[in-house]
Amino acid sequence: MDRRTLLSLGLGAGAAGLLGRAARAEDPARPFRVLMLTFRGDTDVERGFRDYFAANEINVEFLTRDVERDAARVKPILEEALPSFKPDLIYTYGTPNTLAVVGPYDAPPDAPFVRDIPVVFALVAAPVQVKIAPSLASSGRNVTGAVHVVPTDVQMRAMQSYRPFQKVGVIYSPNESNSLAIIDEMRAFCQGIGVEVLAQPLAMQGTRAVGDGVEGFVRDLKEKGADWLYLPADTFLASIFNRVGPTALQVKLPTFGATEFFLREGLGLVGLVSRYYSVGQLAASKAVEILVEHQPPKTIPIETLKRFALIINMTVARQLGVYPPIAMLNYAEVIT
Repeated sequence: MDRRTLLSLGLGAGAAGLLGRAARAEDPARPFRVLMLTFRGDTDVERGFRDYFAANEINVEFLTRDVERDAARVKPILEEALPSFKPDLIYTYGTPNTLAVVGPYDAPPDAPFVRDIPVVFALVAAPVQVKIAPSLASSGRNVTGAVHVVPTDVQMRAMQSYRPFQKVGVIYSPNESNSLAIIDEMRAFCQGIGVEVLAQPLAMQGTRAVGDGVEGFVRDLKEKGADWLYLPADTFLASIFNRVGPTALQVKLPTFGATEFFLREGLGLVGLVSRYYSVGQLAASKAVEILVEHQPPKTIPIETLKRFALIINMTVARQLGVYPPIAMLNYAEVIT
């Protein structure tokens, strides 16, 4: 798709959004239309998002399109869906999808991004650092959403409480700006406590991260003396965790996950996380403020959940022989 087509799409997005809102104003019985852009299929985030509308008896028509782990698919999807579906709101999963829709806040005015349709994101780890918003208080534009990641320093302290460390390994996608921001935060915290960060970027194929050699990366981090493998809120890394988790277990390298996915759907050992379903509900509450209460997205703060969950996969703990302190079991959720 050439630049002229993309530019036309970006400038046309406002018309599509206005048409959608105008149509509903003329016919209040028409359901709200929400375009959902997922990254790796349906997750508990989307289930929480949809259930919130159902529980509050809000009539919504959802159109879901999955990018199949490639945010480059977002533009063609928008080109097809905006003129025909005319959404009142766009939901985006993850940083790559969100940036592909709205772009950074300092993008040139003629850059081909959606500007006049409200956008609500979920599963974005660092919206300020990646320039989705200049602050959590306000994006200053047509986007708001739900942050799912516990502050990095809090995660590092939880990791220390489970098992002290001198070296921590981390594998990440170098094309995901939120992952780069998290790596910087890790380094800042670990430098203050005299801990070394062993950061291993995934291989790249053009502008996309790929899983080539990831098993070797895990083994190499173990050989370099990593006491933990930290699993950041990296959208692509989650999609290949079925290769990372078993290898870490094989080489006896404990893993600490920043998201619930690594604990519930993989072989992660422990994590301090926001529950995916609850994140979806938080994002949906913001969508309701926009659709039902007619609040502009820029007036709705970007927020994280108020409560987090420490989850321990005891099956993995037994296989590693790395057990949590007894006191931790008083407040942790244990998966067996």
